[in-house]
Amino acid sequence: MRAAVLHETGQDKLDVLDDVEAVGFGPGKVRIRVRATGLCHSDVSAMNGVLPQPAPFVPGHEGAGEVVDVGDGVTNVRQGDRVLVCWLPACGTCPACRRGQTELCLAGFMNAGTPNFKRPGGDVFGFAGTGTFTEEVVVDAACAVPIPDDVPFDIAALIGCGVTTGLGAALNTADVAAGSSVAVIGCGGVGIAVLQGARLKGAAHIVAVDPVESRREAALRFGASEAVAPDALTDAAQRATAGEGFDYVFEVVGTSATTRAAYEATRRGGTLCVVGAGAVDDHVRFNMFELFFDEKRILPSLYGGGDVLRSYERAVALWRAGRVDLAGMITHRVRLAEINEALEQMRTGTALRTCVEI
Repeated sequence: MRAAVLHETGQDKLDVLDDVEAVGFGPGKVRIRVRATGLCHSDVSAMNGVLPQPAPFVPGHEGAGEVVDVGDGVTNVRQGDRVLVCWLPACGTCPACRRGQTELCLAGFMNAGTPNFKRPGGDVFGFAGTGTFTEEVVVDAACAVPIPDDVPFDIAALIGCGVTTGLGAALNTADVAAGSSVAVIGCGGVGIAVLQGARLKGAAHIVAVDPVESRREAALRFGASEAVAPDALTDAAQRATAGEGFDYVFEVVGTSATTRAAYEATRRGGTLCVVGAGAVDDHVRFNMFELFFDEKRILPSLYGGGDVLRSYERAVALWRAGRVDLAGMITHRVRLAEINEALEQMRTGTALRTCVEI
């Protein structure tokens, strides 16, 4: 079958091949025919080594499609079901799951070191234990989550990661208060989902911050009160909060520099919510006095900071009700053969989210 493969970490282009085979099917497994997948910045981060991932590998973790076959013991889905791919499934039995923090379950990571594919030249891994830039993928049954018939595959793919992550940061982790002031630093797909979540919670003033003009323009369409370049954030805080700082600042980039800027833009007693996925060797610095004296809450948000299955259901309900615009987030639709063009759009920031039709 066809798949997009990165041969070595650090390469900036994918090789679309037709000699890739999905492996590992058996008891407890599900084979999925991928119909659509989102291109997330985390895929780019895995390619360039910011996020750890064995190579060679097939990128992609925001996928949706149809169940082709199920292994023995699988009861949650059956052949022909429409599903989205959950890259971080919960086991339901570990301490984190028993506490209700299913987003912290590590069961899904246990398969990250097991190859999902093979080629004549050897094994190939799947990003985050999945790998959706391919025609078919084999995953654990818990990774295959049924979706209603009225949810298009491209919308379902976005819900599989970016939408759930962004909405959840505002709705679950930060729990934005009505009437509050909010800044969102980084307005790609996840940042736009954060923005929509803050709007749903009743934020009175939302400032979108991004260096790319097209993304700032998009943020205004999705409900931002104003959109500014990073160097104008201080002036925006002066206008919106009389210089006190924002009640909530969301960092959706994943670097120490933007996290520090987000901290400084947060008012005393306010909340900094860290959503971006960064590198293990990128350290952000705070001094002990400011941590004590300013009493700012620093809240990391992994995969939306809540039960992902309930978060999926909530996203579908909000989409059906017209409360969130998911179709508008898909600014580019490409075929698998055009994946490198889509990667370049992601790197330059000209796309909120790219949907790859498989």
